[in-house]
Amino acid sequence: MKRFLCLPLLLFFVLPSHGQTSRMLTGRLVDEPSGEPVSGATVWVKENPQGGTVTDEFGKFSLPVCGADRTLLCSCLGYRTLEYPLGVEFSGSLILYMTPDSRSIEQIVVSSRSSMERVSSVQIGVERIEIAEMAKIPALFGEKDIMRSIQLLPGVKSEGEGSSGFQVRGGTSAQNLILLDDATVYNASHLMGIFSTFNDTALTNASLFKGQIPAQFGGATSSVFDISTKTGDMGSYHVDGSVGLLSAKLHVEGPLVADKASFFVAGRRTYLDLFLKVTDDFRRNTLNFYDLNAKVDYNISGRDRLFISFFSGRDNMSLEKMMEMKWGNTTATVRWFHRFSGRLSSNTSVILSSFGSDNSADILDTSNSFDSFIRHSALKESFTWTPGGGHEMKFGFQTSYLGLKSAEWNLNNYSEKEKRNAWENTLWLNEQWKISDRFAVSAGLRLNSFSALGGAPYYEIDESGDITRTLEYGSGKIVRTHFALEPRLSVNYRVREKHSIKAGYSRTSQNIHALRNSSMALPFDRYTLSTNIVKPQTADQVSLGYASLTRNEAFEFSIEGYYKSIDNVLDYKDGKSFSSEIEIERLILAGQGRAYGVELFARKNTGRFTGWAAYTLSWSQNRIPGINGDKWYTAGNDRRHDLSLVGMFELPRGWQVAGTWVYNTGQALSAPSAKYRINGETVYYYAERNGYRAPSYHRFDISATHSKKKKRFTREWTLGIYNLYNRYNPFLISFEDDSTKPSGTKTVQTSLFGIIPSFSYNFRF
Repeated sequence: MKRFLCLPLLLFFVLPSHGQTSRMLTGRLVDEPSGEPVSGATVWVKENPQGGTVTDEFGKFSLPVCGADRTLLCSCLGYRTLEYPLGVEFSGSLILYMTPDSRSIEQIVVSSRSSMERVSSVQIGVERIEIAEMAKIPALFGEKDIMRSIQLLPGVKSEGEGSSGFQVRGGTSAQNLILLDDATVYNASHLMGIFSTFNDTALTNASLFKGQIPAQFGGATSSVFDISTKTGDMGSYHVDGSVGLLSAKLHVEGPLVADKASFFVAGRRTYLDLFLKVTDDFRRNTLNFYDLNAKVDYNISGRDRLFISFFSGRDNMSLEKMMEMKWGNTTATVRWFHRFSGRLSSNTSVILSSFGSDNSADILDTSNSFDSFIRHSALKESFTWTPGGGHEMKFGFQTSYLGLKSAEWNLNNYSEKEKRNAWENTLWLNEQWKISDRFAVSAGLRLNSFSALGGAPYYEIDESGDITRTLEYGSGKIVRTHFALEPRLSVNYRVREKHSIKAGYSRTSQNIHALRNSSMALPFDRYTLSTNIVKPQTADQVSLGYASLTRNEAFEFSIEGYYKSIDNVLDYKDGKSFSSEIEIERLILAGQGRAYGVELFARKNTGRFTGWAAYTLSWSQNRIPGINGDKWYTAGNDRRHDLSLVGMFELPRGWQVAGTWVYNTGQALSAPSAKYRINGETVYYYAERNGYRAPSYHRFDISATHSKKKKRFTREWTLGIYNLYNRYNPFLISFEDDSTKPSGTKTVQTSLFGIIPSFSYNFRF
């Protein structure tokens, strides 16, 4: 079956290109006041409304134009539609300025950049995340959060109560690839997941690929979340800030050289520790986080542009004389964009990424510490070529060096650690072909090689988990290389101008694996690379969908179904946890996974009242030899029903009210089927993995925002209530002895939040 799937893909690349005679119009859309690129805008000619394209992250577009075409149209939410007359003769590259809509308010909102894009885009299962748009969503503690915003989309679920982590189409958050300006961000959360790593004021656009993933992306079997940070204004200086209940943030931007170079700096910090200091019991405890974003944009020439991006985030938690936890991410990217001609351009990136955690505890005169890290450096070269005839081709390569310390434990004077290195190389090719006004195809091929390197011990292990042989390789020597060939295919057939049917197939692989005792991402999760024993995880997904718009584009509807099969799913052996052994291969077993479901989406785009409804019906299961009697069992992240309702209402005099209601089936969990006592302690026996469920989850949030602008100064007040009807949703389910119960055991539910009011004050000048 897999061989036949590759055959049409290979044939596609060797088909000759035929199309009508046309000239290629290239250009760039920029924001009029700031000069920042406008990405995700829809560009088309008035005489051929079905032949449009979408600007990339740099605001660039390429569009075939015939001699009869006279008017170019550019549309993007938050901007006025631009009409540009095309002369009989034109050459070179256009720079077009988009004028912001005066009604827009800068907030995080999940939305298509253009209603038409959901229908016209070739890619199936892609969501564009709008960072600046005229709406707002209620947020926990009043902190706007892009990670929480995408949890309101179909097929995307929260890891749990209060968590910014997200799960896509039956996968875990560890199976998502999160990119910030091309750099990978691991464990993207603050305060155990309550806040995400990303400061909304530093972001400009993002795309979530949950279906067919373009070939230029790899390294994740569930989804890719590609985020870009802001570039500074090259014309004038601006200061933007916010003060809320628990955190404050500030960003500054402006020109370094007028119309040539700019800078952008944004910082955020919590002041939870200030509240602790006013109490005698907690004044010596620590609870805070900070993050910093910085970017320099240098427009070298009309053909060359240089971007330098930096991000750092850090968490600090401690209980006096008992426990200390520190973790965080640091990334840096240097990217050079070069345009060879109107048809060919390149991006060259040097990327550094690092995640580390350091945890320690002093209990009963025993000192115990645990720390780990992931370090990733890469060189990436990508090209975009638009030869004409409706073709756009992206191709390139990436070489990466990875260093990972799964764990290092220090117990008094005893120390153990496991550290591994790897070298990864990737080639990719992706072509998008607009065959006709009704039919378009996106096809790609990705070849990945992953080499586990020596310098640390590897093992051979028997079925009982005992080490039978220790393998020693010199530093830098290849222990084993894993190859993965990953075809990607997506087709779009326009039934009518505003109705389309899409289908897609995607194979993806992943070589960095996270192992968790709970369903949520925590700073003491253990990671491992693919080794001589641990194989790459691979996923095959097929999907089919239908999207439509009403005639005036006021309403949009879509439905997508998917089936995903996953090989080499990892899970802990029965009775094992992250601290059972230092050798991670002794803790885990590998098997199969499957996920399938259907996603429904409806949205109202115009008028004073806007919003959407998203519903997902899904199943997620695993079958791993040695677990659950070798039978299929419900995965820990399975949620049968997931519903999100979002509404925003604009009121006179600068007021806007927003509300969200979410519901999902309770999380799958394992409950004890028997118990016995050893040395006076109760030990539970679990006969079935994840055979029970926690109570269902639901809550209602509401917020009200008032904005006022005076000349160069804009201020905004936001009042919100999280969990308005004070529902105590399950955060943790545990089991305790209870002699009053017939079973002798009771179930205990721990809840994290009840009703939480919030406010924030934002300003810009």
